[in-house]
Amino acid sequence: MAQQAYMTETENGGPGPGRRGATFRRLLGRLVAGWRGDPRIWRRGIVLAALAVILALVMLLHARIPNAIGNTGSLTETFLPWLGLFVPVLLLLALVRRSATALIALLVPAVVWLNVFGGLLTDKTGGGGDLTVATHNVNADNPDPSATAHDVAASGADVVALEELRASAVPVYAKALASTYPYHSVQGTVGLWSKYRIAGVKPVDIKLGWTRAMRATVTTPEGPIAVYVAHLPSVRVKVEAGFTARQRDKSADALGEAIADEKLPRKILLGDLNGTMNDRALKAVTSQMRSTQGAAGSGFGFSWPATFPMARIDQIMVQGIEPVTSWTLPRTASDHLPVAARVRLDTGS
Repeated sequence: MAQQAYMTETENGGPGPGRRGATFRRLLGRLVAGWRGDPRIWRRGIVLAALAVILALVMLLHARIPNAIGNTGSLTETFLPWLGLFVPVLLLLALVRRSATALIALLVPAVVWLNVFGGLLTDKTGGGGDLTVATHNVNADNPDPSATAHDVAASGADVVALEELRASAVPVYAKALASTYPYHSVQGTVGLWSKYRIAGVKPVDIKLGWTRAMRATVTTPEGPIAVYVAHLPSVRVKVEAGFTARQRDKSADALGEAIADEKLPRKILLGDLNGTMNDRALKAVTSQMRSTQGAAGSGFGFSWPATFPMARIDQIMVQGIEPVTSWTLPRTASDHLPVAARVRLDTGS
């Protein structure tokens, strides 16, 4: 009966797939028919074709864009995935201009974007794993730290890192998380809460003059792991100076050195790095650790700003550990989204 009703709806002009396909073919046929015999389709849209090639070159050679003026290279790399939005815009303009040259040229940036970011569009999440971790920049001006703490704990994470902790709010977070996480340590403005014993806690000097990074050994049932929590300095976009990130870059280098000197083979980095995995300024860290989102996530996992996430600057990275799945958590009272990941500690090595 349902099949008969569906067939009747389609035969009567309803939204059946066959009718929609026929409508698209008719529209496409009209468009192509309007171009037949037009000798200018290859001469029009040269500027659009040039823009398409430039767009492809920016995405392909972003590492060559210099940082000398306003850190333009890092700014481009921070929002690199969004350059793909220019492809449909140029496509529409090419159709309006009736330019075959521009349409063919658009294949170049489309292919480049898919080559660079296509892997993030597939779901790489898996099952199993030994440990769930989460990190959250809670925002120093968070109006409801208790609710934020409960929201992050609800993720089921075994280990939680919090950044941008205001000293007056630390007791609130500690109280809200105490029943779930019996072990915790706060160093400066970053803190670590764990279901498993913590030892070897120490601040990590990232060249700021105050503590915004820490290191601890977490003893899991599968053995000890080194956990780093970091909040790198913010970057700013200023009219007179461009994308200012010198202090962030200096801190990233110092953090990378600390991680490289770590004696334990299994390491996890949790924190707000104020930069994406494409940002060359984080190379000291990204060159030696894997992003859980890139290895085992689904989609881009943008985490900032919470109202309309445009970049993943909150990271969970691992070394000597296998990512299983990665995801963003629901919005809290912070301006960042929390991010979480599940990892496998026994990698068989």
